[in-house]
Amino acid sequence: MRVKVFCYDKCGTCRAALKWLKAHDVEITENVPLFETPPSAAELAKLISDSGLGIKKFFNTSGEVYKEMNLKDKLPGMTEEQMLELLASNGRLIKRPIVTDGAKVTVGFKEAEFEEAWARG
Repeated sequence: MRVKVFCYDKCGTCRAALKWLKAHDVEITENVPLFETPPSAAELAKLISDSGLGIKKFFNTSGEVYKEMNLKDKLPGMTEEQMLELLASNGRLIKRPIVTDGAKVTVGFKEAEFEEAWARG
């Protein structure tokens, strides 16, 4: 299996996810530094669609930028397009890691979810 990973190298959760993928022989074809090159709004829209999750699951709600911008109160009044633009404008707002094979997407790292999505059957 081959995947593209959006992550931040200094993030412990990202490091744990990368370690899990390598341990399970999942080939990482691209490791995208999320803070330096966040996905575009269009790319995020596809990732969100492929994940089957709502857009709010893609926000890093425990991050400093999220809290500083008071997004907990602002998001409910925003359109999906505004949320996509906001996520695309600042990689620190995006929950990480995002792993995709072009069809499936996982957000964050939970071993059980990775087992289901990325372990070879």
